[in-house]
Amino acid sequence: MLWNKSLGGRGALAACVCASFALAMTERADAGMSYGFGAITANNIGDTVLGESQLSVVVASGPGAGQISFTFMNVGMAAMSITDVYFDSHDILASIATIDDSDPGVSFSEGATPGNLPAANNATPAFVASMGLTADSNPPVQPNGVNPGETLTIICNLLGGIVFDDAIAALDGGQDLRIGIHVQGFATGGSESFVNVPTPGSLALMGLSGFAAIRRRR
Repeated sequence: MLWNKSLGGRGALAACVCASFALAMTERADAGMSYGFGAITANNIGDTVLGESQLSVVVASGPGAGQISFTFMNVGMAAMSITDVYFDSHDILASIATIDDSDPGVSFSEGATPGNLPAANNATPAFVASMGLTADSNPPVQPNGVNPGETLTIICNLLGGIVFDDAIAALDGGQDLRIGIHVQGFATGGSESFVNVPTPGSLALMGLSGFAAIRRRR
């Protein structure tokens, strides 16, 4: 590595950081980016904590040109089932291309009921599901949802001129692209709504701030 005498160690450090960032940007499209979820409801605080610890989505490029995939994961032992998926997209996603629900026990179709994420107004800003960008599990909804140990992949078409990194930037920003899920089948018999945490690694912070905001509203 070349050493910049005028900047000293800072020049080398900056070059190293830039190189590492560029490498990460290249690799992440293949490996995918993992996002957690923060609760926007608090019907049962224990259920929201379980949901935030057990549910995630991996966002990756492809498989086709101009496409992006969202793989919803339910990793844990606690009873819960992702039954509805919503995208709040502003000039990022065009439509759902395919739904890969080949995991035994998972069965989804385009179009969710209700049409918007339950308690959508609790999100900041309010969550508004985009037309043509929703899906839910087929009856019986809880058994056919994403239960512990199961996954669901939804592949979407990107709008013309949008690339994978644009979508990731929109998710990280928490404004132009958000993912909402409605989760049923908790051991308590309740249900909760969640929205993706904008920046990977900030799940705990989002959860705590979300709970505080809900308590203030109530």
